[in-house]
Amino acid sequence: MNAGGIQLKQYIVDAFTDQVFKGNPAAVCILDHWISEELMQNIAKENNLSETAFAVKEGDSFHLRWFTPKEEIDFCGHATLGTSYVIANFVEPECKKMKFHTLSGEMTVDVTGDLFEMDFPAYHLKEVPVTDKMTRAIGVRPLAAYLDRDLLLVVDGEEAVINLQPNQSLMKELDGLCIAVTAKGKEYDCVSRVFAPELDVPEDPVTGSTHCMIVPYWAGKLSKNVIKAFQASERTGVLYGEWKNDRVKISGKAVLFGISEIFMCGGAPRSGA
Repeated sequence: MNAGGIQLKQYIVDAFTDQVFKGNPAAVCILDHWISEELMQNIAKENNLSETAFAVKEGDSFHLRWFTPKEEIDFCGHATLGTSYVIANFVEPECKKMKFHTLSGEMTVDVTGDLFEMDFPAYHLKEVPVTDKMTRAIGVRPLAAYLDRDLLLVVDGEEAVINLQPNQSLMKELDGLCIAVTAKGKEYDCVSRVFAPELDVPEDPVTGSTHCMIVPYWAGKLSKNVIKAFQASERTGVLYGEWKNDRVKISGKAVLFGISEIFMCGGAPRSGA
């Protein structure tokens, strides 16, 4: 930050991939101290990515917050991965374990080679009736439905997931912050796509938080605790999950897309800067 207005450094990281232009892009700002919620929300809206993360170092841990273009949310996996990547590569290069305080409690991230292993709370699998509204919204009849913060719809075959053409207006009428559609995979244990019309995100490219529901479901169905998951959005992404009772470890890779400076409140780059 500078004295004449506000100047922030921002990183854009593609999460759950090792290739630029794939995975899920997250904006990350590591702050010296908190700026106003209004300003954080405006930055997220201006970025127009599914998530912008803000973090402040507090003792031996970081306080982490996530903003969609519409509002602050309680949990985001890919932006946590993006934040961890920035800390490990640009803020504290020797750091191999990070601790975050968030609206969803304490979370830890371990760096192992090029993988970031995130320890998250598991979502619950409360089965709910399959409805005609669900069928109309996603265009195929679900085999089963489960609800926690997000709605998980299980369908028959990965082709049904890949070829899905949901009705965004009808999706908004369904329960759940995010709507996940999943099926058993061929090359991977499971495939999924995730939609968040309620947050003005028609389709989220790769969603770490919702896999805290997807991984426990498929771990139970496949009788295995370790799950390799593929999110079949246009950008695609790969997640490695491990279910342990009330916790889920979600691992993934990340790659830097770019670093930029944000100028606000009259701040502007000087000539030649």
